[in-house]
Amino acid sequence: MAVPTLAADAPAPPSSQGTVTILGSPKVYHFSGDSEHVDWSWLIGIEWQQPDSRWHFGFSYFNNSFGQKSQFYYTGYKWTLSEHYPNWYLKLSGGLIYGYNDPYEDKVPFNHNGYSPGLFPALGYKWNRWSMQLVTLGTAGVMVTVGYDVIR
Repeated sequence: MAVPTLAADAPAPPSSQGTVTILGSPKVYHFSGDSEHVDWSWLIGIEWQQPDSRWHFGFSYFNNSFGQKSQFYYTGYKWTLSEHYPNWYLKLSGGLIYGYNDPYEDKVPFNHNGYSPGLFPALGYKWNRWSMQLVTLGTAGVMVTVGYDVIR
């Protein structure tokens, strides 16, 4: 038996140009305290999901946990959790981080001259044009992002 969904809850049909989402996060929640962490680690970004595909590409600009302005250039894939819960999804994004520089270059793995790889899994919920994700940041912490589809 199919589970009924409200029209506002149903995912939007894919557009011919894909979906462009702006996203932001006001804070990172660290698993452990570090006296060098800044009080306010924020993120803003933009993401494009290909039409008729689960692949996405994005860019984010953020204040890292040590107050350094940083960037993340990435691609990834999104999976719907279940046909009964089409609004819930898992997402994996990976790419290149830039901005962890001296004296914090060892705070991210495989850093070389400020460049390091990044791989971030997330659990998300989509409602109409809005989305919310809980993104894990390795062993460092978690971040909640909120997104809005400006084009879909």
